[in-house]
Amino acid sequence: MRLLYDQYKYNISKSPEFVDESALPTDHPAKVDVRFIAYYLPQFHAIKENDAWWGAGFTEWTNVSKALPRYVGHEQPRMPADLGFYDLGNVDVLRRQAELAKRGGVHGFCIHHYWFSGRRILETPLELLLAHPDIDLPFCLNWANENWTRRWDGAEHDILLEQRYAPGDDVAFAESLLPALRDPRYIRIGGRPLIMVYRPSIVPEMLDVGANWRTHLIAAGVGDPYLVMSQAFGDQDPRPYGLDASAGFPPHNGGLGLPNEIHTLQLIDKQFDGKAVSFDKMVRATLANESSAYRSFPGVCPRWDNEPRKPGRSVSVFGTSAAGYGQWLRVAAERAMKAPIADERIVFINAWNEWAEGAYLEPDLHHGYAYLAETRRVLDGIAGNVRAAPAVHKGSRLAAARPSKLNLLSSLARRVRAKIARKLLRR
Repeated sequence: MRLLYDQYKYNISKSPEFVDESALPTDHPAKVDVRFIAYYLPQFHAIKENDAWWGAGFTEWTNVSKALPRYVGHEQPRMPADLGFYDLGNVDVLRRQAELAKRGGVHGFCIHHYWFSGRRILETPLELLLAHPDIDLPFCLNWANENWTRRWDGAEHDILLEQRYAPGDDVAFAESLLPALRDPRYIRIGGRPLIMVYRPSIVPEMLDVGANWRTHLIAAGVGDPYLVMSQAFGDQDPRPYGLDASAGFPPHNGGLGLPNEIHTLQLIDKQFDGKAVSFDKMVRATLANESSAYRSFPGVCPRWDNEPRKPGRSVSVFGTSAAGYGQWLRVAAERAMKAPIADERIVFINAWNEWAEGAYLEPDLHHGYAYLAETRRVLDGIAGNVRAAPAVHKGSRLAAARPSKLNLLSSLARRVRAKIARKLLRR
């Protein structure tokens, strides 16, 4: 119990990486050569469906606040700092998020969009954003087209809300997007609205569906959509689905399938039945996914851990640090900037606020604003506004040459982590 107490106490205390809001510049980036777009989860307000499935008042915070560390160095719980346990039914939260995102170098949000044969769910943040055009927040939508399940895995068992694909749904879906696509803040590539599909492989006749979307949206006057798929569930190439590009969504296709290294870590919970994978190896595997055969946008994630959703049997990424994330982001940005079309110089970040998956840029009690400040530092370094850390690799040899250089944890982070482990084990 002492080990659990010490790790818990450490996790909600300030880490050696901790920085407060003063580390963020007060201005917005003056010159942008690449756009950082962060995935955005809207499940931070109560809805009747979640009340029925999980209990009254359920939001993502319900699971986040209950998480416990399972091994030495396991950063759980992850507790919000300045923004607190916010409610996305409050438009002032959106305003504050938009302000922090700009100051942190995040161009905009890719909002997960839940649409089930005409039924929308968790739509409140998007509706608030559309109703308040003064909020300076570029955005696009990612159709999260999978089942909602009790196991949080989108599979076909323990289904809470099933994703059906009825005749006419393709046109109805395209029509439902028009209010968002007509918003001047909607993110575009070459004047075309960016629409993402999370799992095109499970959409029957995706080729026809995409073609129908294009026909309908062009006729509606919003232009030919720039259709993107997430790189997840083994899918990489957008061409079989008639899509324009793919976007990185780590740790999918580069992290979740890595070997379990929990045996290398000191367990706190001897009954833990989960998995721990190396951040360094995830980065290398993700970078190795790049292909010149089709258009793809690099993706990075600051950290990842779904312990809040799957207590005692989670998958977590260990060995993370703000410095390591920053170096990965820099590498991804340099790759993105090779795109000949300026609007296609994009890096997707997973995520702005996926707290129950441990993937977020928002400030927490342990790191403060370290990850968001690192995001801005990388962007400013690319723009030449400040001296940036050197890139890990250059050119097309990035993923292959000198693999040891892809160890993105700084020596300081390694020493700090080892010191913490020794201290905890002595108690």
